[in-house]
Amino acid sequence: TPEEEADWLEAGRLLFAGQIEFERGVVGMEHLPDADLPEVAFAGRSNVGKSSLINAVTGRRKLARASTEPGRTRELNFFLIPERLRVVDLPGYGYAKAGKADIDRWTTLTRDYLRGRPSLKRVLLLVDARHGVKPHDRDVMEALDLAAVSYQVVLTKADKLKASEIEAVAKATAAAIAKRPAAHPELRVTSSETGMGIDLLRADIAALA
Repeated sequence: TPEEEADWLEAGRLLFAGQIEFERGVVGMEHLPDADLPEVAFAGRSNVGKSSLINAVTGRRKLARASTEPGRTRELNFFLIPERLRVVDLPGYGYAKAGKADIDRWTTLTRDYLRGRPSLKRVLLLVDARHGVKPHDRDVMEALDLAAVSYQVVLTKADKLKASEIEAVAKATAAAIAKRPAAHPELRVTSSETGMGIDLLRADIAALA
């Protein structure tokens, strides 16, 4: 009903209207915070607009630091909404100037976190609407399916496309995830620039908190 939808959207608005703070950056599993709150993790290719989307969802301009150099996030960054939720910014994949040992270490860290985190409720897998699902994205979906970690695909940068193009890429992406066991069936189309879809994404996250 319209009332239920309004309540659902309001829950999303309220969750991010309160306090949210950077809690810690983690470079090894032993430094993870206690798994005492639900967690929602943002994942995606380098340069997919992850920091911008986290800032848009949380309503903070500089919570997640956007870097002009792809592949800069080398650690798991935890943001805390006290007593409700943790938002986790995962390192970007598919691009890195770092040395091989560095890359291996942070891919392993991400994989270990995704595989063994009891409080992780969902991974929001960001895909650039201009490019659609790429091989690297498929690899990550495969890994999440195998680990039985629930994920939801979020298209970013939709403001860069015409409405008809958005529709086509959304359709193709929905088809790409249709048969995947761990994929959430609901796709979100967003733009950090215009705010498109941000309220829906907030509501999705609030429902998990």
